[in-house]
Amino acid sequence: MAIMSKMAKKAGGAAAQVNVAMAKNHLSELLGRVAYGGETVLITRRGRPMAKLVPPDFVAPGEGLRDVKGWVDDNHPFLTAVDDIVAARRRHLPRALKRRRGR
Repeated sequence: MAIMSKMAKKAGGAAAQVNVAMAKNHLSELLGRVAYGGETVLITRRGRPMAKLVPPDFVAPGEGLRDVKGWVDDNHPFLTAVDDIVAARRRHLPRALKRRRGR
């Protein structure tokens, strides 16, 4: 684990930080640390954050759409309209399939 000694760990157990070049060279090791070790890795370019590797089951608290101030209730008419549109799309038959049936 050569990369572990090169990675700078931020205080307070925050994300480990690596630059883009190091991330490219050690991607499989970083993915293993994230997937199996539960770590979070911040990828930077010239010291500026570019991307973050997080475990697949990671959900940041307070970052969901429903946590946004002013989000609509479950019974709001807008959500009912969206549900109707989605249901109609599931029943929709593409033109390419309609032509095949007509032949």
